[in-house]
Amino acid sequence: MTATQGNLASLSRYIFTAPRWYATLTFALVVAALSGVAAFDSAFVLDDAWQGVFFVGLPTVAASLLTASFDRALGGQLTHNRASLLALACELLVIAMLTGAAVIAVLTPLGQPFVFNTLLVALAAIFAFRLLIVMAISRHRLLVAAVPASVQTVAAALLLFVYSGTLRYVQVGGPLFERLFSRPNEAALSVTLPPVDFLLLTILCLLYAGAVWLFLFVIDQPWQRSLGVSVLDFLQGFISHIAEGGRELEDFFEGIGEDAVVPVTVFSARRSDGTEKARFVLPMIHPGPMGEIGGGNLPQRVADSAEGLAFAPHATAGHDFNLVTEREVETIIDAADRAHGTIDYDETATPGRRVSVGEATLTGHLAGEGLLSTLTFSPGCADDVAYAVGLSARAHARCEDVEEVLLADAHNCNDGLSGPDLGHVVPGDRRSFDVLDGTERLRDRLLEVDRGPLSLGVAHDETPWEPREGIGPLGVRVAVFDVAGHTTAYVLVDGNNMEPGLRDRIVATLEDGVVDLAEVLTSDTHIVNTVEAENQVGQAVPAEDLLALIEDCTDRALADREPVSAGMATEQAEVTVFGNDRTETMASTANAVVSLGAPLAGAFVAVMLAVSVLLFFLT
Repeated sequence: MTATQGNLASLSRYIFTAPRWYATLTFALVVAALSGVAAFDSAFVLDDAWQGVFFVGLPTVAASLLTASFDRALGGQLTHNRASLLALACELLVIAMLTGAAVIAVLTPLGQPFVFNTLLVALAAIFAFRLLIVMAISRHRLLVAAVPASVQTVAAALLLFVYSGTLRYVQVGGPLFERLFSRPNEAALSVTLPPVDFLLLTILCLLYAGAVWLFLFVIDQPWQRSLGVSVLDFLQGFISHIAEGGRELEDFFEGIGEDAVVPVTVFSARRSDGTEKARFVLPMIHPGPMGEIGGGNLPQRVADSAEGLAFAPHATAGHDFNLVTEREVETIIDAADRAHGTIDYDETATPGRRVSVGEATLTGHLAGEGLLSTLTFSPGCADDVAYAVGLSARAHARCEDVEEVLLADAHNCNDGLSGPDLGHVVPGDRRSFDVLDGTERLRDRLLEVDRGPLSLGVAHDETPWEPREGIGPLGVRVAVFDVAGHTTAYVLVDGNNMEPGLRDRIVATLEDGVVDLAEVLTSDTHIVNTVEAENQVGQAVPAEDLLALIEDCTDRALADREPVSAGMATEQAEVTVFGNDRTETMASTANAVVSLGAPLAGAFVAVMLAVSVLLFFLT
């Protein structure tokens, strides 16, 4: 992940789950009553509170109950919880404007008419705001979105029309009509609004709607030019996924995706009775982008599909190789099953060995004709290794005696979302050549070592920690390889990278009398990154507690050792991924729109308020 992608991911902290609609409505009515006391000026405080509930609270209730129904009838996706929260936000906007107007009315000769004029401007403003949100969430055209967006404004305007006595200005209808639509004596309002005020409200709503359309058109152009998609599609899917777990974001990603062929490598170890003891599965894709979108929960899916204890470490691939939909995971699992079915097993393997070249450190074994290897840059900080670098390293490691290569990115040391590139290892980078040379040296060193019977022990612990603390549902898994008395522990933590120094501390502890060689890996699961882009192992979990749990798992894995045969095979899977440079393009475009959006919105608001004031003074 680059810094630009990190900035995009960190926007998720602004998204939250909408509260239940009835809780929102209760709060809205209480606030409306308090606002009435502050804004209106009748003879009694309770009358002020009632006017606040009546003219501010009841439109909120109407908007909460009716907006979602109208929106869904027109093919939208607005839920009642979201509609209630939107209505409350608009109520608070109205209250803020009324309170400010009340203060001005007290301090100046403008009086109560100014408060009601401000109320009309506020009603037009919330119509514009609701129009923007409805268009973003439900992707309606302007005229269609105006129907659910206008509920709160229309309800408030209707109440003002009836209870301010506007009908007195016109001679229409008979006694029954006046009885229904002219009831000023029942509201105790100090101002009667003339019909021209409602005409001005209509004009303001039309002007504000035009401003919303122009604003959306302007901010959408960078997305249309660079990606050929609308920013509203992304916004709709992003909010739906974070707030309510929807899948619309996958539809957006699928629209920008590209086809790719990726290797899926499987290392399996089985007992003498033929049952599987452990399985390492490494598809060369990235388990992102976040939550369960795309391949975000790939490690869990791999674990569910394996007979033995499954290990799903991070591959050498970056965010450009995110799967676009969760459906693509099935393609990966199918390829892994095909590979598993073609494995030739061997009862011997080499002891584990470690080599260091430049900043790269590689640890691994040879089993049969397959090389099981891990890559880390610790104590240096790094994030993802580019697909091309990993593919080249696999080719460098192959020879007459090594046909299959599983190269896992340990992904175990990073300093968070700071810096220009976050340690991304790309072709041409000095560290990419360290990786290429390192895989060859590890292979050559292992080819020089005598083989012996392989024993394997495994253990796992789901841990007491949760994704918000940086640990995914698979917890901690340990595999201990024992060849001729030499033990190597591979520790896999279901998380997204590690705090600097934590990997070295764990390795030093395990190699101090527990095993001869150790490496720590993370799965890079993006389950832990739903709300926080930076949620590394060791940020929330105390290092001492994690270390104690890993030691316990390693001891149990040592006690679990038994003779196994092992082998490795690779199949190819055709999947749809984000595509080359698409992630960076999307992140750059989104960040640019965010940077420009706020000032642009502020300019639109200032212009429209100025137009509103001018209209009221001219009339």
